[in-house]
Amino acid sequence: MLGCGNSKLSEDMWDDGYHNIVNIDYSPVVIEQMRRRNNEQRPQMEWHEMDIRDLQFPDASFDIAIDKATMDAMLTYKGDPWNPPENVVEDCMKEVDEVVRVLRPGGTFIYLTFGQPHFRKRYLAQRPGTTLEVCELGDTWNYYLYILRKQE
Repeated sequence: MLGCGNSKLSEDMWDDGYHNIVNIDYSPVVIEQMRRRNNEQRPQMEWHEMDIRDLQFPDASFDIAIDKATMDAMLTYKGDPWNPPENVVEDCMKEVDEVVRVLRPGGTFIYLTFGQPHFRKRYLAQRPGTTLEVCELGDTWNYYLYILRKQE
């Protein structure tokens, strides 16, 4: 779970039977809180303080990576959403570069966001050795599921 924060998503996934979950966040305070919160019920769940733009895992380490609003947090800035500052673009590109690097061949990056394709596809599309699928979800308030697959 990329940028896990204090979300219950990893906990809910664990409780649903997914028991090989690694969580990262740049905040040491959040990571320690989450370790304590999950220590008894989910002692094997991993928690690491880490920068999403510099993942400290070997190449081809994971089958799936999930981002639920981490890129969104990096994209919070004042200004024109059509022309984000270069450092914001670089940060988002680094996240995706790092995720693709740590995915195994056939692995999948799942990004869930309210960010519309004309604002998000630029960071995900046209990456060598990957395919991108975008699913629009919801009836009134749409959100988007970006599925980036690393080819085998």
